[in-house]
Amino acid sequence: MDRVIEKKYWSRKRILTIAGIVALVALIGGSYYYTSGGSKLNVDTERITVSEITKGPFQEFIPVNGIVLPLTTIYLDAVEGGRVEEKYVDDGAMMRKGQPILRLSNTDLQLGLVTQQTNVYNLLTQMQISKNAAQQNTVSKLNQMTDVESQFKEAERIYKLDKHLYDQKAIGSQEYQQAVNNYNYLLQKKNLTNKILQQDSASNQQQVTQARQLFEGSQNALNVMRQKVGDLIVRAPIDGQLTSLDAEIGQSKNKGERLGQIDVMSGFKVRVDIDQHYISRIFTGLMGDFDFADKTYKLVIKKIYTQVNTNGSFQVDMEFVGAVPKGIRRGQTLQIRLALSDETQAVLLPKGGFYQQTGGNWIFKVNADGKSAYKVDIQLGRQNPDYYEVLQGLKPGDKVVTSSYENYGNMQELVLKK
Repeated sequence: MDRVIEKKYWSRKRILTIAGIVALVALIGGSYYYTSGGSKLNVDTERITVSEITKGPFQEFIPVNGIVLPLTTIYLDAVEGGRVEEKYVDDGAMMRKGQPILRLSNTDLQLGLVTQQTNVYNLLTQMQISKNAAQQNTVSKLNQMTDVESQFKEAERIYKLDKHLYDQKAIGSQEYQQAVNNYNYLLQKKNLTNKILQQDSASNQQQVTQARQLFEGSQNALNVMRQKVGDLIVRAPIDGQLTSLDAEIGQSKNKGERLGQIDVMSGFKVRVDIDQHYISRIFTGLMGDFDFADKTYKLVIKKIYTQVNTNGSFQVDMEFVGAVPKGIRRGQTLQIRLALSDETQAVLLPKGGFYQQTGGNWIFKVNADGKSAYKVDIQLGRQNPDYYEVLQGLKPGDKVVTSSYENYGNMQELVLKK
């Protein structure tokens, strides 16, 4: 007799089938979990930096380097070219105005001075000769005038006498007419001689004036030549310290070549290099500060050089506001904080390596229990070398991971392990 065998519900085949389905669902769920951004990563807290969000004073500034320079610098250029014959002082010497620094030699200038002096002496001699000739000519004209006047007076006397006699019928008309003619002739001759004398006087005066002008022009040329020769001795134009002297005995210097400079020691300024990225935000009156000998000193921009250098920067001159640090020296380098905005209250996020991967769009925020950190969207505003200004997404007291996110990939959550 046959016996009915009861079929088992949890057969091996059924169990394997269900296990396969569960594994497939788990695989699909895990894949969805990881691809949808819900991944986690265990992180050692000793290998990350956790910073706290604070609220406090914020000022946008950039760090720049400046070089201390004298407030006023006078450059020494060779007014005339020549060979360096003698140096009276060395680089770094304190100079007084007019004190000689070095002497150049220039044979062409010295020969030109001798030639000009000779021209002046020759012109002076010619003027003296012309003056003597004019005086002799004047004396001759005056003698002629004297003779004519004497003859005229005699003719006038005879004319008057003959007129009286003629009126008395004592002489004939022929004799009387001869006296009249002689009188008229000498009268015209006197007037002509007087006119010639006046013209001669005017001509002499004009010649004297022209000769004087010519002599003065030649004398001025001589003075200029003397000054050019005098410029071969280079002198300090002002009181100060001689720096950057570039001249050695025997060296030839061209006209206009830079020889050195005089630094006026009445004060200092700071020449600052700034990246051209900030050129539109820099203007006179901006303030900066730096630390020196455990004290903070202030500077203000007084002049902007808008020309961009080959290294992509431009320069500004800053002057001290208030006290000048004691012991500061020319050529010293200062690290300056140049303010680009006024100081305001803001929510502050310390700077860190996270920005390179997030661009400031999100950050890992630590949970209240400190055991994990998760992504939050944020919005940042201004920045300075120490902080970002937080506009949205974080509040004072929050803690965030500010170290680099380079190894985190697309993780959505960090599990913090001690």
